[in-house]
Amino acid sequence: MSPSRIASWLVPLILAVLLACTAANGDNHHLSVSYYDKTCPRAQHIVQAVMASRVAADQAMAPAVLRLFFHDCFVNGCDASVLLDDAAPFFESEKHAEPNDSLGGFDVIDEIKSHLEHSCPATVSCADILALASRDAVALLGGPTWNVQLGRKDSRGANKHAAEEEDLPSPTANLTELIAKFAEFGLDATDLVALSGAHTVGSARCHHYRERVYGYDGQGGADIDPSFAELRRQTCQAGDDARAPFDEQTPMRFDNAYYKDLVARRGLLTSDQELYGCGGPLDHLVQRYSEDGEAFARDFAKAMVKMGKIPTPPGMPVEVRLTCRKVNY
Repeated sequence: MSPSRIASWLVPLILAVLLACTAANGDNHHLSVSYYDKTCPRAQHIVQAVMASRVAADQAMAPAVLRLFFHDCFVNGCDASVLLDDAAPFFESEKHAEPNDSLGGFDVIDEIKSHLEHSCPATVSCADILALASRDAVALLGGPTWNVQLGRKDSRGANKHAAEEEDLPSPTANLTELIAKFAEFGLDATDLVALSGAHTVGSARCHHYRERVYGYDGQGGADIDPSFAELRRQTCQAGDDARAPFDEQTPMRFDNAYYKDLVARRGLLTSDQELYGCGGPLDHLVQRYSEDGEAFARDFAKAMVKMGKIPTPPGMPVEVRLTCRKVNY
């Protein structure tokens, strides 16, 4: 057999062995900013370039990618499980869970992954791509930037039940429920308030805020500005899928307007307004962020790093996927 034919036979075999070695049990405790410095030194540049191009074409792509990262990390840790398509009979996709049925941005992650596989095959995980892309999404909308801890691995399965029934915070949750839910993932009340500030960009469907703007009497509750409730009821007249921006004034600028809205009782979701109005310590934090955008930016960046370290469950099989939508077989 000629050397060239031997090489063509060995390459896929060697790649398969390397991938098998990565499919060990892993977690997100041992992360490093310099993780890809030697194995894929252009990784961050590639992610930034694709994100800049896509957000320039459609700003809505930035909050979509940011939301993907949140919905990923709150189900089995930051493992890119939210990106997986159905793989019957092994698992159902988390994409089909009710809280995830309006997620977008998957094609952006696919594009980034394609570029990275060309540049440094089987090296950069989809979970790390999500972490980097969400950081760049915030920065591209005028928000803060931060050093992303890297070295996550991708899960070899999805958990639709957890996404649907257990792990993701509900848009109708009260403050006690929100604090308890974030605490499950090692995130404190300050993290809760800071991370909720991601709602300074993007939009939500009427299905998720209908209860807040109509209330029991059809006029909204006592904790909502009447004119705001009426405005959003007009949006809902177009149906449950009608979308409204979280922030009317600067819906695609990552600033502190979200907190100003909360102080004015113009939070879109019940879970938004729950952060302000009860007279407790969270009121003070919301008030501070509404007056000091730099304080919000600093705390948001810290909280994103912290959230990005939510580990995968012990013993969960992981790998570096070659395609973000399916596991390596």
